[in-house]
Amino acid sequence: MIDRKGILGAGNWIVDYVKIIDAWPNQDTIANIVSEYRGTGGSPCNLLIDLAKLGADFPLTGAGIIGQDEPGDWILETCKSIGVDTALIRRRGEQPTSYTDVMTVASTGRRTFFHQRGANMLFDEDSIRLDACDAKIFHLGYLLLLDRLDQPSVGFGTRAAELLRNASKLGFITSADVVSEESDRFARVVLPTLPFLDIIFLNEFEAGQALSVKIRRNDEIDVPVLLKSAEALLAAGVRRWVIIHFPEGALAMSRGGRRIFQPSLKVPPNVIAGAVGAGDAFAAGLLLGYHNARPMEDCLVYGVCAAAASLRHPSTSGSMENISACLALADDFGYRDALL
Repeated sequence: MIDRKGILGAGNWIVDYVKIIDAWPNQDTIANIVSEYRGTGGSPCNLLIDLAKLGADFPLTGAGIIGQDEPGDWILETCKSIGVDTALIRRRGEQPTSYTDVMTVASTGRRTFFHQRGANMLFDEDSIRLDACDAKIFHLGYLLLLDRLDQPSVGFGTRAAELLRNASKLGFITSADVVSEESDRFARVVLPTLPFLDIIFLNEFEAGQALSVKIRRNDEIDVPVLLKSAEALLAAGVRRWVIIHFPEGALAMSRGGRRIFQPSLKVPPNVIAGAVGAGDAFAAGLLLGYHNARPMEDCLVYGVCAAAASLRHPSTSGSMENISACLALADDFGYRDALL
């Protein structure tokens, strides 16, 4: 048996051009750009950089496709400078490195994304040699934003499901994250992957879209619907943990029947610079604990504290710190009230 160690993150590699604006404009009107930043984006990129900054003491490896251009160079340089292995990231000239214009409203931290799919469109199940990596966890993201992997596959439902099945057969613990998209594709793209996933990360909108329910009503979490949604995702095949996160906190529900709710931190509004990357920071914190065999209660605390740390900068990972500094934020800000 391979003594597996580390996390292999695969999927979207993106450059985020974050623009802080004074207000969200109506159609045909103007908004002012207050400041702007360039940052990394995409599930594996954000996750691995966050893990490095959190102080992960195990190998971090990225896999995906970027363009033969300066933004692609910048992604590789950024990852290498922080200790992320980029040997499995391929370069292609047919498409530019994927990028997103992120419009963040200064007063609220709410963000809107304008995305160029770029080279990520080329990433497929044969784009990565899974047997060339002996990581413990294989993390894939984002489902619904990987054109070829989201396509149907005979016998598996989607090509992503087939890739996750192959990873499972090789001995990886598998996890995946989903992008928030206004569409009717969730059920046919996300649900086929669940029998091949040990952990699924979704926010309340994504979980609701997958199951055609509303978890948030009148700007509050409908707790009975939240619980039933987690149960339904487990029934659809998730092997270990369903993780549903939202601004108020996160729910973890296991196939064995455990359910754990962890409130988020009460981060003061004047501290919040932007919410882009908060979901990936949460996943990074949780997987840091999970890789190191911490109880799920601890993993959730790691997750919400890492998410709180990420809120302090407009980019995805600009304010991420060592996990001890992130945990100290709980003493500074305190936790919200528990929903369960």
